[in-house]
Amino acid sequence: MGLFSKKSENNTENTKTVEEKPKEETPQVGLFKIYSVTTVKHRFMLLLGAIAAAVAGASSPLMTVIFGKMVDTFNIYGSGGSTKDQFQADINYYAVFFIYLAIVVFVCTYIYMSTFQWVGAKSTHKIRNLYLQSLLKQEIAWFDNIGSGEVTTRITNDTSLVQSGISEKVALIIHDICTFISAFIIAFTANWRLSLILFCIVPAIGIIIGTMVFFGLKYVTSSLEKYSIAGNTAEECFSTIRTVAAFNLQNKMGKRYDGLLVKAQKDAVTQSLIFGIGISGMFFFIYCGYSLTFYYGALLIGWNLGSIGSIVNTLFAIIIGAYSLGSVSPNMESITKAQGAAAKLFQCIDRVPEIDSSSTKGLKLDQVKGDIEFRNIKFSYPSRKDVQIFENFSLNIKAGQTVALVGASGSGKSTTIQLLERFYDPDSGEVVFDGHPIKDLNIKWYRRQVGLVAQEPTLFNGTIADNVAAGLFGTPLFDAPKEKQMEAIIEACKHSNAHDFISNLPLKYETQVGERGFLLSGGQKQRIAIARAIIRNPRVLLLDEATSALDTKSEVLVQKALDHVSKDRTTIVIAHRLSTIRNADLIVVVEKGKIIEQGTHESLLKNPEGAYFKLVKLQGFAKEAQEDDDGEDEIFKAIATKRTATHRSEKFAEAFPTNTQGSNVGEEAAEVAKTWGFFNLAFKVISLNSKEWKSYVLGALGATILGLIYPILSILLAKVIVALNYSPPKLYSEANFWSLMFLILALAAWGSTFCQMYFFGSSAQLLTSRLRSSVFKHLLQQEIGWYDRKANSTGALTSSLSTDAQDIQGLSGTTLGSILQVFANIVGSIIVGLIYGWKMTLVCCATLPILLYTGYYQVKIVQGFDEENKNAYSDSAELACEAASAVKTVTSLTQEEFVCYRYNKIMQVPLRSNFKKAFYSSAVFSFSRSIEFLCSALAFWYGSQLVKNGEYDFGQMFTVFSAIIMGAGSACRVFAYIPDIYKARKAAAAIFNLTERTPLIDSTEDSPGKVLPIDNSAKPIKGYIEVESAHFSYPTRPGARVLKGVSFEAHPGQFIALVGPSGCGKSTIISLLERFYDVNKGSVKVDGIDIRDYHLPSLRTHMALVSQEPSLYDMTIGENIAMGARNDNEPVTQQQIESAAKQVNLHNFIMNLPKGYETSVGSKGAQLSGGQKQRIAIARALIRNPSILLLDEATSALDAESERIVQDALDSASIGRTTIAIAHRLSTIQKADLILVFQQHRIVESGTHQQLLNKKGFYFEMVNQQNLEVGH
Repeated sequence: MGLFSKKSENNTENTKTVEEKPKEETPQVGLFKIYSVTTVKHRFMLLLGAIAAAVAGASSPLMTVIFGKMVDTFNIYGSGGSTKDQFQADINYYAVFFIYLAIVVFVCTYIYMSTFQWVGAKSTHKIRNLYLQSLLKQEIAWFDNIGSGEVTTRITNDTSLVQSGISEKVALIIHDICTFISAFIIAFTANWRLSLILFCIVPAIGIIIGTMVFFGLKYVTSSLEKYSIAGNTAEECFSTIRTVAAFNLQNKMGKRYDGLLVKAQKDAVTQSLIFGIGISGMFFFIYCGYSLTFYYGALLIGWNLGSIGSIVNTLFAIIIGAYSLGSVSPNMESITKAQGAAAKLFQCIDRVPEIDSSSTKGLKLDQVKGDIEFRNIKFSYPSRKDVQIFENFSLNIKAGQTVALVGASGSGKSTTIQLLERFYDPDSGEVVFDGHPIKDLNIKWYRRQVGLVAQEPTLFNGTIADNVAAGLFGTPLFDAPKEKQMEAIIEACKHSNAHDFISNLPLKYETQVGERGFLLSGGQKQRIAIARAIIRNPRVLLLDEATSALDTKSEVLVQKALDHVSKDRTTIVIAHRLSTIRNADLIVVVEKGKIIEQGTHESLLKNPEGAYFKLVKLQGFAKEAQEDDDGEDEIFKAIATKRTATHRSEKFAEAFPTNTQGSNVGEEAAEVAKTWGFFNLAFKVISLNSKEWKSYVLGALGATILGLIYPILSILLAKVIVALNYSPPKLYSEANFWSLMFLILALAAWGSTFCQMYFFGSSAQLLTSRLRSSVFKHLLQQEIGWYDRKANSTGALTSSLSTDAQDIQGLSGTTLGSILQVFANIVGSIIVGLIYGWKMTLVCCATLPILLYTGYYQVKIVQGFDEENKNAYSDSAELACEAASAVKTVTSLTQEEFVCYRYNKIMQVPLRSNFKKAFYSSAVFSFSRSIEFLCSALAFWYGSQLVKNGEYDFGQMFTVFSAIIMGAGSACRVFAYIPDIYKARKAAAAIFNLTERTPLIDSTEDSPGKVLPIDNSAKPIKGYIEVESAHFSYPTRPGARVLKGVSFEAHPGQFIALVGPSGCGKSTIISLLERFYDVNKGSVKVDGIDIRDYHLPSLRTHMALVSQEPSLYDMTIGENIAMGARNDNEPVTQQQIESAAKQVNLHNFIMNLPKGYETSVGSKGAQLSGGQKQRIAIARALIRNPSILLLDEATSALDAESERIVQDALDSASIGRTTIAIAHRLSTIQKADLILVFQQHRIVESGTHQQLLNKKGFYFEMVNQQNLEVGH
């Protein structure tokens, strides 16, 4: 394929910033931009909701007008100006207005809460869909710098932040701003002189809010971006968990992940500092306004320019207005986070791709022949422009020809396929299809003329039938009846030699294949991928090592099928097994991006000095196997009769028991999630912040003081109103004193608000980072069987890792601070009320049970609907992650629209649920808001009774009223936090259930068992392996046995080869040796000790694994090789890395790259060819210097020359260590000390190469099918 991307990161602790890679500037996004995705209908709903919020907000200060009238009524009554009856009539008259206001507020609140919540849910739904649509239409080059983990984080965590910010939070801000505006209008009406003076604080508050939002948004966006990059690392680890476990990478990856989190954490803490400074400054000016109001109001009364009632009216209007402005801050923080999250989403949504896979432009040819021409192609990958792949590359392929491309790994073979698929456009020159440059053709139409089978086949989580039917998208059969589709699916599977093993599965074509097809063996995945490619009957067939993962028998049958389907269509084959392309019409030898030789197999073999001749000689099949034994056919027939076609995958057996129900027996076996109490959870969350106990103390102190300021304010207000009745000069002296008290209160509000916002906010950010780190490390310690469960897919785990850690802030941070503040306010208000008038306090507190039940009911509503949505969010995250990680497969199948359709269909469930939740929960919230006014009516009415009866004076009654009303207002505002609190509770329970789970196979450093020294020089492991009567079935499907009494021994230093058809149990042996699983019956021993009795990490230290599909990480070449080091505490030297690279014939290639070993390999090694990835994986294993070497098709992706060099290196490396190798290329294991032949999950033959040939059994047949020379 091609080479590398620009990004470079260090190995573990010292991670270089991923931001070093070129990136497009992220524009800031406003609310109007976010709401631009809505329809006219939804905009009308927003307008209606905004009007309702404005009316509800404007209604609140009207209470001060009534209050001012009541104050005048009390003053008139107190001075003897009215009778008791007149006084009571006036109070009753004004109390009724509170009830009217309660009704207005209930109706308007219901309208604005329900409309904004519904439109917020609908908008977020649309944004999710738009993001996925835009993502999948981007050119492949764009994905070189975007990992699937980042995509998962964006489409789950970031969209969740957007929904939280654009739903009711916007309406609440409109409500609070309109309250502020209405309050100032009322204040101006009551006393314009006083209001005009007070208006000077508004610009100051506006400047503070604007500055806070500007800088806050910058750091919010930056922290979210860095968290998404950390999500890439997490996704890489989850999707390659077997490699992580085999190489004990848990600690290394944990440190790497922590390094990325630290960068995001710094930005998040800075964000808390900005909000702390901004909001505390805002409160300071608000309380200074109170001081100024009273001081100047007293002067106006002394100058006869205002009445006590008008001054009190103005004062309370300003208090309510300022209080509402203070309520803007937490909601503004949510909106700022939503804007920061939306920035990256809309950057993708608005991006115009260079190659638009959704474009409707371009030609659609009436007749398709299949002529292909590469004209003077010059090309280098966009992510590595300094490495030239092609320079004036030209090749002409006639319609119907089968053309094979051969050559060393990295020579440019796969690049031709990527250019043909139009994954990339050449820098100059053009690719021509039937006389038309492919740039001029409609891209979807063109790609549907091409069928691709990649070297590493990607299947999607679904049934076998679904995966094969994916090739039908865009064809008439896609919309055909199910019966017609199944006929085509079965026919395609017969051609790819997949039908037999599928037919013998309990659920046949309805069998689930698992995430990325992990429930299938490599060969079975490849055969289904071939069926998917040929089902659409393409005019052009592209086969990139299409049979590399197949066993010998399957390869022969599939190759015949491919030869058959290649007739009458243009076929381009990339192959390292030259036996598969000997019948090609044209063989093209490519070296370093240039064609050095071309011709037919026979013509090229005539040149003994030619490159192709040398390749053929290296593979040793120039002579066909010749056997003159007349009885051979009879032997083959006998073998065939003994054999069944039920080669069930060792991994399929995991998924599909012999019963026909297909039930998830054992899926979540015996694990029941612990039920956590709310306070228990809250305590555990806070305990995780124990290192920040000083911050918690300061934050709690600030929140408590800020909460107590309100009841203190009620006392001061009562004193002020009494003082306003004095005459000068006492009026002025009282004004000076109480104004100073308000100023002191302003300083207290400033300090306490800063402490609450900054210390709680920063602690919450540290908690989020700590939880991400802890959860990530616990996830990596779980046994492999846990990852096999459907609920634990890569997408679901990546999503929950980010969203749960973010959601848990609902039990900490600003939410916790606000709850403590409200609690202190309520307690303080009740205490003040009881001190100044216990009767009135108890009557008003009678409404508290109603409020508490309202809160409980709202929690139940939120809980019920969230449970409905749980699976949908998990499934949608899995789908998005799967599509992003397999974007080339999605693109080649032109399945972008279908993936988006499936995603939209899944998300319809939470959309409908959110619709119902918006209307149910809004009713409860609206009721809680209207209670405040009803409580005011009750308080004033009952207080007037006490004053009339002479039990209270006006100052006493007013103090209680102010305290209780402010307490009730705070209690009502708690309900706004209920959704966040519930999400936090759910997230905390999920996190603690995981972190307290004990893995069934403990791979932690603290695990029990015999500990082996890291140093291998003393040979703590000799490498004597015994597998005794091993019976095994996978944990998720215990009903199907994979190994049936397998026994064998491997003596120290022996080379043991496992051969047999795909799905017979070979890879399971490797998994058991690595102790990914434990046997159900029998034992696996190393040096005479059951591996269950070893300390697992130290045992794995002396093993090394090379998998069939190598897993690399988004870091440099050198760092990937160094990942194999056995000791985390001793740095790997450059000399060791280079030595390992030289052994696998990779050093010279690396040194020719501009950055050498510092060159990044891209996400999952995407910028490397298959052979290059495989060689790095082998180098990673060799640098480990293991006692036991496990090779699962280790050289399957290599070209002939590299295979010979690497095989020599492996042969050399095998000396002195025990090697277990799985191989389909039998030429690689001829020197094995013992070859074990697997059939039907048992060992049916064993011996050396020559011994097995002499038996003329299963092995003999396989050798003949590979055209190897058979010796006697």
